[in-house]
Order: sequence, then C-alpha cells, then structure tokens
Amino acid sequence: METTLRDPKLMVPSAVEAAALKEVAPVASASNGDLPPVQQKATSAEFADHSVTANGIRLHYVTAGEGEPVLLIPGWPQSWYAWRLVMKDLAASGRKVYALDPRGFGDSDKPQGGYDLATASDDIHAFIEAVGLMKNGGIDIVSHDVGTWIAYAHASAYPDDVRRLVVSEALMPGTPPSPVIPSEAQNVKSWHFAFNRLADLPEMLVQGHERAYLTWLFANKSVRSWTIDPVAMDEYVRVFSAPGAARAGFEYYRQAFSEEGLSQAKKRMTTKLDMPILTISGSESLGSIMEKNFSSLGTKVSARIIQNCGHYVIEECGTEFAGAVSQFWHDETIK
Repeated sequence: METTLRDPKLMVPSAVEAAALKEVAPVASASNGDLPPVQQKATSAEFADHSVTANGIRLHYVTAGEGEPVLLIPGWPQSWYAWRLVMKDLAASGRKVYALDPRGFGDSDKPQGGYDLATASDDIHAFIEAVGLMKNGGIDIVSHDVGTWIAYAHASAYPDDVRRLVVSEALMPGTPPSPVIPSEAQNVKSWHFAFNRLADLPEMLVQGHERAYLTWLFANKSVRSWTIDPVAMDEYVRVFSAPGAARAGFEYYRQAFSEEGLSQAKKRMTTKLDMPILTISGSESLGSIMEKNFSSLGTKVSARIIQNCGHYVIEECGTEFAGAVSQFWHDETIK
C-alpha cells in the first residue's frame, strides 16, 4: 500500500533535480507507511517515484508509461537513473516500466547484510508480489551488469515470475573461469572485480574520491562516453556517496565470488532456464562472449551485439537497446 508524500516542491532538490527542474515540473512521489521519503525525485513528468517494503527493506523504484509491466534492474555503480532513456522508449511502445533500485542501490535501503544473490533474488520476488506485478506466465525482466547477476539468480529461484528475460553486459560469477593475469586491455575493463572484493580497503580508498573513481570507470569502460553527461555523473556521485552505498556495492562482489557465493552459483547452473533469454552486449565490451556464457545457462538463448558501444549499453546506446528488447518480445510473441 502506497501513500502520498509531502509536496516535492517543498523538498530540497538534488543535483540532478536542479538541472531537470529548469525545464520540467516536479512530480509526485510515493512511499510506504511511515518510512522516510526517498531523496531522489524522478526528473521528468513522464516518471513517478515510489517506494515499497519488500523482504523487510524499503525498495525505491520509478515508473513510466501504461500497459503490460516490465521490470528493469540496473547495474553497479548506477541506479534506476541509468534506464531513463530506455524507459521512455519502452513506455512509448505501450509498456508500463518499473525501474528498481535493488538493495544497496540508489535510494533503496542499505542494510548491513543481504548482498548474496540468493537474498537479492528473494528481494526481487518480494517486490514483484508487493507491487502486484505477479501474473500467470510471469513478467518481462530486463537487466544490466550486477543487475544481470541478480536477475539470473531470481529467474533460477523463481522461474514462474519470469516470462522473458533480457540480460546485458555481465558474465555469471563462477563461469567461465578467468585468467589469473589478464591482458592489459582486459585488465582496464575488469580490474575492479578483484579490487571491489577486498575487505574494507575499497571503502577507505574511495571515500572522498567518489567522483574520481566513477569518472575513471565510465571513461574507460564506455565508447560513447558523452552519453554519461555531467547531470548523470552528479546523480551517480550522489547515490554512490550516500552512507553505506559504496560498501553495499562492494559487498555484491565480495559475496558473489566468496566460497558460499560460488557454491550457490554452481547449484543454479545444474538446471537450465527454460524461459526465452536475450543477451545484449556492446561490441567493444563483452561482444559474443555473453551469448556463449548464457548458452550454458538457458535452453532458448538469442543474442544481440550493439556495434560501436561499450559496457554501459543502456545509456550509450539506449535507443538501440530498447529496439533490441522490443524486437525480442515481438519475435517471441509470434512464435
């Protein structure tokens, strides 16, 4: 059950709001019960902010459009905001879009624990039930990066929740094995996997340097780097600098590659997913590797590689990404 919050015009705008409000009027927000209001306000009249309690924590999400629901799960170190371009296109195509901040992301709660993928998948299931998205045959889910880790774990644990699954720019922890010493080019794109897993050190080194850290990641893992503009960077720095946010993000890596996390992954891989799966990757990032990875995890896997695109496909190539998703849904519907 959602209740309307105080008028957002009385709230102090974030950096991204300040830029957006020059052209766009503020929108209404919703929260659950007596929980404190989310700090981020949606930046377009097409979007609306909400939060709901699911699996014992508050999860923030943004909606757009009307029609059949689709759930979007972002990657690290981003938030729902990374989907803003894709959301507009999918909403325009006649879908109601739910862009979620998972546990530890964006303006959702950042508890001390629960960053293993089994718990994260329970969060997604609880969210689907709490918001009333459950339907016969499941709903469409689209994911990116760490959000793909979560979406795959959720689809494995709750296959009836998922009608069709789109995954982008991530390989599943535990498969395939990585070389001990990557090449220089590979190291630029993947060094943070090892760094993020270190206990305590990443938090100590990144604190106070959040903008420099994120700027380096976005610059070196993208091709169309201009798509992550100063307004977007301000928003990502804001959410990444929030109390507990950096630790929460690092914990996903620590848990996924821990002994228990890899044991969970091994169990998941014993049963292939049966729902249709589309992998989307950037030609200058994972390319064809993603399809090969997921072909061992699902029975109905197809792939789309977006040319001249890096890791952040949902922002770098938002229109192409939304088009690939819509085409996948169309093809699977007429089969």
